[in-house]
Amino acid sequence: MFKIEAFIQPSKLEKAREVLQSIGIDGLTVSEVRGHGRQKGHREVYRGREYDVDFIHKIKLETVVPDARKDEVVAALVEAVRTGAIGDGKIFVSAVVDVIRIRDDAHGESAL
Repeated sequence: MFKIEAFIQPSKLEKAREVLQSIGIDGLTVSEVRGHGRQKGHREVYRGREYDVDFIHKIKLETVVPDARKDEVVAALVEAVRTGAIGDGKIFVSAVVDVIRIRDDAHGESAL
């Protein structure tokens, strides 16, 4: 099993969710986060004054998928959220050792 964490632009959340649902991925956690990568924030003007925005608003999507679905899910997410511009985000893929469903003590992929 793999945990897929995608940091995406807020405007792409609905598209990402729709794409994941269309390929049968139902379990999804969404968090509003702030941070920066290489772009290190940006400068904005508000009421005639310039100020630096050090942390950019992003959306973090998390899901755990069976081994066989990892590449399919990653490809679908990339296709759904890519604009080709700086700040599109990142996807991190990590191995998951075990999953336990608390309700009935199911383990592994059957607990997903």
